[in-house]
Amino acid sequence: MTWTLTLLQPPALRLDLRSLVPQALAGMDVAAVETLPLWQGRQPLPLAEFFKVVRTDDGAGDSLVFEGDLSRCDRIGWQMAAGRIAVRGSVGDLLGTGLSGGEITVAGHAGELAGCEMQGGRITVQGNVGDFAAAPLPGSMEGVKGGVLLVQGRAGARLADRMRRGLVLVHGGAGDFAASRLVAGTVAVGGALGAHAGFQMRRGTLLCAGGCAIEASPNFIATRHDVGVIWQLLARSLVAYGGAFAGLPSRRVRRLAGDLATGGRGEILLPG
Repeated sequence: MTWTLTLLQPPALRLDLRSLVPQALAGMDVAAVETLPLWQGRQPLPLAEFFKVVRTDDGAGDSLVFEGDLSRCDRIGWQMAAGRIAVRGSVGDLLGTGLSGGEITVAGHAGELAGCEMQGGRITVQGNVGDFAAAPLPGSMEGVKGGVLLVQGRAGARLADRMRRGLVLVHGGAGDFAASRLVAGTVAVGGALGAHAGFQMRRGTLLCAGGCAIEASPNFIATRHDVGVIWQLLARSLVAYGGAFAGLPSRRVRRLAGDLATGGRGEILLPG
């Protein structure tokens, strides 16, 4: 079953869509979905005031399709556990927060905190994402614990802050403090990085396929370890994502260990 929600016009205030996930709509009819309350500011309003609703019984599993510019709509895919969400346009903040299963695809851009505190599943954004993508919610101590966040464009500052597990892959560049306070997991960036990449990282891997000036930081030092086998395993696992990652297995790599201020057990990989 596929639900298609077409935005009638951009909302005057930001709209909270956390209640619209495939498993929540399963078994409902069109009339019931149209009366679901959506929070706009402090006021709940019926869904039909914002979206045209169409249900298609196609036997393709639980799917939810959003059409239109949803850049003022937040919390799409909030704590989703199964199913599929496709957005044919841009979205607001907090895309896929707490995702534990299923798949979310966005044909446009995403706002801040995209994929924060993911535990599983997959998020694909064809455009850019804002600051704090794959990071913890404000006030939380733990970031992403699993899953895959794939960004075709650029990422803002604090990408993968406090990440603990999973894969974050950005084809473009990233802002300042990428992989800051990284606990574990893999962050791969195809473009240039901003300042302070890997700041206070404890463990994990930051791959800079586009090169960066992190070697100038006194908190990271070059190592002479033979990482050829591990590098080939990682490089070959990323080839399928294309772009700057397609030719990784044929490139030599330099390894920097750090952040020395927090134990120096993390690594930054710089393919030549």
